Amino acid sequence: MSLYLWINLLSLAGPFLLSFDKKVHFYTHWKTLFPAILVVGSLFIAWDVFFTDIGVWGFNPEYLSGIHFFNLPIEECMFFFTIPYACVFIYECVKAYFPKFRPVQFSYFFSLLFTITCLVLGIIFYDNWYTSVALIGAGLINWIVYFGFTPRWHPFFIVAFLITQVPFLIVNGVLTGVATDAPVVWYNEKEIIGLRVLSIPIEDIFYNFFMLFSVVILHEYLGKLWDQKTKST
Repeated sequence: MSLYLWINLLSLAGPFLLSFDKKVHFYTHWKTLFPAILVVGSLFIAWDVFFTDIGVWGFNPEYLSGIHFFNLPIEECMFFFTIPYACVFIYECVKAYFPKFRPVQFSYFFSLLFTITCLVLGIIFYDNWYTSVALIGAGLINWIVYFGFTPRWHPFFIVAFLITQVPFLIVNGVLTGVATDAPVVWYNEKEIIGLRVLSIPIEDIFYNFFMLFSVVILHEYLGKLWDQKTKST
């Protein structure tokens, strides 16, 4: 079994086994979570295919199974389903165990600083494909959703996102070479700023935010529609 496949399976194992916890009952969210992951994951896979084709990043065959889907390693495709599942599990745990903890003011200042940082750096490094797309995308979606709609669940997401940075550093650290002779996923240095956390390009943090926030937005929207449908029947 390939290293990248192990990373996917281990990332999924804990959250899946705990999905039946009586406090969180995460399995009851599958009806909205799976469609959200499928839609967002498909869009990010398309982005991944394009960036792979133009050489923004690539993959080391030594750590892969050799099975490809749309020119992507099957493990990379799995990443867009296993990681969001694990991270949304953390998000729902935060909501379930700390329902009264809603740091609204922190969420506001985080969003303000995050959005400004994303847009400024994305514009400054506009000629770096990964930097500009990941940061501007993350900044715009946070600006539109938070400052345009200010959903009540946003503070929970911010807390959950910060918590996910711990497993994120472990998983992405392994993928980018912190524990291997060569990285599983390599990046074209011309398309990134060059700042790294351990071996992880700083852009990955914003990319991760962009992906997870998109999943949660759709997950919460579908949940609202489901509740309305249930009440009307």
